[in-house]
Amino acid sequence: MGIVSGLVLFAIIWAMVFLIALPIRVQTQGDLNDIVPGTHAGSPEHHHLRKKALWTTLVALVVWGIVAAIILSGRISVDDVESLFRAGAWSGRDIGE
Repeated sequence: MGIVSGLVLFAIIWAMVFLIALPIRVQTQGDLNDIVPGTHAGSPEHHHLRKKALWTTLVALVVWGIVAAIILSGRISVDDVESLFRAGAWSGRDIGE
């Protein structure tokens, strides 16, 4: 895995973890009974984005380290993943297509 591949992998993992973390501990205007006229009651009042970005970075670094170690060790190769799809282990039939 090259440097660019590692950075792209980290960016994808970071974005996925951030999207998971976004709805956690959000306080909406409706929750606080402080609805600003013209806004929806579900609009966030306290979103804690700085903390979420920090925690996302820490979690993404750990996950990225595990995934990068697996890729670099060669335990799972592209051929292994392709053989799973070829054998039908993860085919569309399993999910109702």
